[in-house]
Amino acid sequence: MKIVADQNIPFVDACFSSIGQVSVCPGRQLTAEHVAEADMLLVRSVTKVNETLLKDSRVKFVATATIGVEHVDTAYLAERGIGFASAPGSNANSVAEYVVAALLVLGKKYKFALAGKSIGVVGVGCVGSRVARKCAAMGMTVLLNDPPLARQTGDSKYRPLSDLYGCDFITLHTPLTQEGTDKTYHLADAAFFAAIKKGAFFINTSRGGVHDTAALKNAMAAGTLDGVVLDVWEHEPNIDPELLRKVDLSTPHIAGYSFDGKVAGLLMIYRAACKHFGLTPTHTEADFLPAPKVPEIVIDPARLGDGIERIVHDTVQQVYVINRDDFNTREILTVPDSERVAFFDRLRKEYPERREFQNTVVVLPNSAAGHDLGKILSGIGFQIRGQQ
Repeated sequence: MKIVADQNIPFVDACFSSIGQVSVCPGRQLTAEHVAEADMLLVRSVTKVNETLLKDSRVKFVATATIGVEHVDTAYLAERGIGFASAPGSNANSVAEYVVAALLVLGKKYKFALAGKSIGVVGVGCVGSRVARKCAAMGMTVLLNDPPLARQTGDSKYRPLSDLYGCDFITLHTPLTQEGTDKTYHLADAAFFAAIKKGAFFINTSRGGVHDTAALKNAMAAGTLDGVVLDVWEHEPNIDPELLRKVDLSTPHIAGYSFDGKVAGLLMIYRAACKHFGLTPTHTEADFLPAPKVPEIVIDPARLGDGIERIVHDTVQQVYVINRDDFNTREILTVPDSERVAFFDRLRKEYPERREFQNTVVVLPNSAAGHDLGKILSGIGFQIRGQQ
């Protein structure tokens, strides 16, 4: 069996070579010629999978190691009888931890406590639901907006988007859809930014097209927003340099790039491929996940007077330094225009290993282990243990 894969899927060769001959290629450079003789195609979000790519191929199965599937023409695959799988939920926790890290940085930068602030979560699927739980654990008031879920469940916890306009933070976690009742393309448009609370913070880790870049820049220039965090950009990898200069935190579409999430996505599509071809999976997470670089963090009892959120911020920073990703992304501005697209892609391709909070045990003074600090750290994902 011949398998063509995006080289940015970690361990794809080591994993899939157990069921076929693997050839890897940069995702943006995959062409019809590359896949013509392939039986299986494995991609990430940068590859458009459609009739143009597949019409003269012998591909029988396509998988994307991502939550989103808008880059795949699933109707065409179904029409051709080509099997398909994605990795829903695989990097959801990674994105939620990114949002937590960003919120803590904003709180420190602007000298406010997150507890008691309100956050509107737009899109409450695999990612948004985790964001909501972690924000609630930090003492934030969480409002939810998800029209499809509201219709499906009839649950009043899903509020109209207008109910979220008064929130201190609004964070987007929707797929990118171009049409239909729940179209999300440019959901955050000029009317959206005109309606939200003055002084709000805007976060987008979903897709760049969910916000209107011009409207966002106008809102920033008008002083409507106190801060902006962007992991996704319209027209990636050709991102807007003016917007990059102005946002508080900028990252190159890596919110979901935790090592744990990448391995989870790999194994989800591996198992789906084995099922499609009637094979028995032989690989598990243990084959690919190394020991965490930060297995334990011990909180000094003397630090308990520093304030809970400062301790939470500093603990998170020991596992994930989001500011470093921001610094590296801004390096795009130092290279010639002609090199910026390649620089953006290289940041993603060479992204360093980031492990999720669940791999780290935080050792707390016994007086704090069962109280607010322990509850918050546990609520955002860390393992908690009292001092022996």
